[in-house]
Amino acid sequence: MPSALPLGDPAPADGVLPPQAAVGAGERGFSLYAHIPFCAVRCGYCDFNTYTATELGGGASQAAYAATAASEVRFAAAALDASGVPRRPMSTVFFGGGTPTILPASDLAAILAAAVDAWGLEPGAEITTEANPDSVTPASLEALAEAGFTRVSFGMQSAVPHVLKVLDRTHSPGRVPEAVRWARDAGLDVSLDLIYGTPGESMADWRASLDAALACDPDHVSAYALIVEDGTKLAAQIRRGEVPETDDDEHAEKYELADAVLAEAGYAWYEVSNWARGAGGDSPEGARYACRHNLAYWNGGDWWGIGPGAHSHVGGVRWWNVKHPTAYAGRLARGESPAAGRETLDAETRHTERVLLGLRLASGLPVADVPVEGRAAVAGLIADGLVEGPAALRGRLVLTLRGRLLADAAVRRLLP
Repeated sequence: MPSALPLGDPAPADGVLPPQAAVGAGERGFSLYAHIPFCAVRCGYCDFNTYTATELGGGASQAAYAATAASEVRFAAAALDASGVPRRPMSTVFFGGGTPTILPASDLAAILAAAVDAWGLEPGAEITTEANPDSVTPASLEALAEAGFTRVSFGMQSAVPHVLKVLDRTHSPGRVPEAVRWARDAGLDVSLDLIYGTPGESMADWRASLDAALACDPDHVSAYALIVEDGTKLAAQIRRGEVPETDDDEHAEKYELADAVLAEAGYAWYEVSNWARGAGGDSPEGARYACRHNLAYWNGGDWWGIGPGAHSHVGGVRWWNVKHPTAYAGRLARGESPAAGRETLDAETRHTERVLLGLRLASGLPVADVPVEGRAAVAGLIADGLVEGPAALRGRLVLTLRGRLLADAAVRRLLP
């Protein structure tokens, strides 16, 4: 089942934010996240806030969702206005889930149109939807492109049938190149998401998945280690001994293989789990193909999250919506904020997050952003091969390959 929401302070029904949110807002970019909380089937490893038709219950429906999400867009615009936050055109929009493309393309287009009507778009804005390979058609992808979408991120996960079966994925390996071709024909940029470390996946299986992904010639690849979350079907299967446990050492070997194979094919890492064609340095192609929406998160930008369970952040104020689509729709129907709680981050917490997220980027973390008491650890991180020595001498901490494998440990040493 979906994981629990964090604890926090009560959120006001009018959605008005504390004065802190408006400070410096005109100098920051603005993004929108739209959560589509529906899936045809719940994958065994998933603890995201998603629902199948049988899990929805009364009071919520996929058919009414676009109108409900559009109403939150209008609520958000009014709440930001009342908070003194200036309207800024959106630099990125991201539809995630769930499976956004389980809805008709016209519904996704309607939500996007409501957002564009409220805030507008920056020139060249990145507009992405996630999709399962078996949830799209040539016509639906063409409709998304015509509506303004620029990018699609397919949940490929693996190219090996027995691995897909363990993950409860519904598509066949052959569907991925087909869906990528349709997206290309529609003029969309393409990202492929992979998962490594599935129980029973061999190194040969993982290499086959990497090779299959590269054969599709995507613009961007994400590769995430499988995390077995409590309460999921997969966790129960491991506990009962039906599938083997995951192996952290093997995770590290698979990450190293991914980085080597992707680098040889011309993809550069720009965040620990993400690679893009031509990324790195001042490459304009890298700037294009790196996921700018995720970079907005990692760089502490402003975004409003639409949908059940969606999280938002504006100027150091973070909040999250109620989780169930029925409760979400009910609040908006009453003209109330769907937020379940919020928190205002203090300077120390924001600084900690800056270190935690900034160190994960290939652009590196300025040494000046490290707390004074943590800078003594830099020499040890260089000596242990976790950060690049030459970059550190130039004032930036850039993780080595070994450092990427031990990123959390490096952060702990910088934040004593």
